[in-house]
Amino acid sequence: MKKVLILGAGMVANPIIKHLLEKQYGVTVAALNYDEAKRMVGEAPNGKALHWTTDDETMLNTLVAEHDVVVSLLPYAFHVMVAKCCVKHKKSMVTTSYVKPEMRELDAPAKEAGVIILNEIGLDPGIDHMSAMRIIDKVHAKGGTVDEFYSLCGALPAPESCDNPFNYKFSWSPKGVVLAGNNDAMFLKDGQTVELPTKDLFKKPMKLDFPDVGSLDIYPNRDSLSYIDIYGVPETKTMYRGTFRFAGWCETLDVLKALKCTLPDTFDFIGKSFAEAVAMVNGLDASDDVRKQVAALLHIPEDAYALKAIAWLGLFSTVAMHRTNDSMYEITSDLMIEKMMITEADRDMVAMMHIFKVSYPDGTSEVIKSRMLDFGSLKTDTAIARTVALPAAIAVEMILHGEITVKGVHIPVIADIYNPVLDNLEKLNIKMIEEYGLPLSERL
Repeated sequence: MKKVLILGAGMVANPIIKHLLEKQYGVTVAALNYDEAKRMVGEAPNGKALHWTTDDETMLNTLVAEHDVVVSLLPYAFHVMVAKCCVKHKKSMVTTSYVKPEMRELDAPAKEAGVIILNEIGLDPGIDHMSAMRIIDKVHAKGGTVDEFYSLCGALPAPESCDNPFNYKFSWSPKGVVLAGNNDAMFLKDGQTVELPTKDLFKKPMKLDFPDVGSLDIYPNRDSLSYIDIYGVPETKTMYRGTFRFAGWCETLDVLKALKCTLPDTFDFIGKSFAEAVAMVNGLDASDDVRKQVAALLHIPEDAYALKAIAWLGLFSTVAMHRTNDSMYEITSDLMIEKMMITEADRDMVAMMHIFKVSYPDGTSEVIKSRMLDFGSLKTDTAIARTVALPAAIAVEMILHGEITVKGVHIPVIADIYNPVLDNLEKLNIKMIEEYGLPLSERL
């Protein structure tokens, strides 16, 4: 029996554990949260749960040596440690996280060890890469050029579950989502590089009508320029990667950022209420109406939508926080955890869309769209968990069966990887719908 080691038992782990157990592989789940690992393994005779902490490298070495493939679902900071261990024991490894420079440095050692370290094989990154490359390679095979490319994705509540002013619920930890709101963004638009500082990230979002969902806002996602090389489209004049949100999120996050409520800077908040904390970091009078002062500070109406949302969250509350040395980022994200986590009554949703404008040697042009919509719930598996974990599960199977022959550090932009993964995802009802021959009026 082929054996797979899965490190971590977080919010996206269940689908890959369940999938591999059902395929009768031996699955060991080693995690800090033993109870959660045990719950996911259940009574499967081919499954095993272990308590393991990331500082126990001795146990890690033993486990890696005993298994055929390793899947790291740990926080990204631990992937390189695991990868080095895998190279040492000549075992292939799969992660759903972005490749960091330290991981790329393991390319030659992994090749020498005869193994693949396959990263970015989740949703975003993952399905976005694979579904984009399938179309890009088809266009290039016809001699065509990719003139414009927009890649858009969002993990969202289903429309009927949007019942708070943010129109958002978390199916994973809010911590990373809030912190990511502090990023700058850079993209290529009509041949010009656009650099967007963090203060402007949520200003003026684009809008798109997504089939079966409705209107969605779009804001840019970090550095899009590197994907010109990753996707092999040096000819493109537009390269834009963006994130979907329902209306309300961008407007409110823009104000939260202006109020320094997403920053990790620490302050002494002993004895402070939420409103007093907001006043403190913004130089306002804590003894007066903080919401009114915020409106004046930001030159927006007191009844502005964003201020209503922030009031609902609790940041204008006079209730004591019971905090000591802390940051507004932690306070804000903790309020979101308290009020905005997905519940068993909700469905979550993943929406993804690529929009290409392409040209051909005969002078013709077309717009190509590729989209995916997936729903889930806590009662089964969330859509975000399915779409992150199942591409990794399929990749694990391919490695075990010798169907992935390349060695070294890779992401799934190779046809021999992306085609079978996408084909197998369709069997699991995760499918990109591709539309060709659309008029230029369908451009974003």
